[in-house]
Amino acid sequence: MKIGEIRDLSVDELHARERELTDEIFHLRLRRATAQLTNPSKLRESRRTLARVKTLLRQHALQGEARK
Repeated sequence: MKIGEIRDLSVDELHARERELTDEIFHLRLRRATAQLTNPSKLRESRRTLARVKTLLRQHALQGEARK
C-alpha cells in the first residue's frame, strides 16, 4: 500500500488498518518460523506499511494537539 493511498484514509480506518497489519505480521512471523512462508518480502512490506500507518496516526495526533 502506497503512502498516497494511506493518506486518503480516515483516522478510524487507519486504526483498523493498524490492527489488520499487526495481525498479519504476527501470522507471517509464525509462518516464517515454521518454514511455510513462500514470499519473505511480504513480511518486510507489511512492516513498512505498518510504520507508515503509525506515522500518519502520530501526525494526526500532533495536529490535534496543536489546535487546542
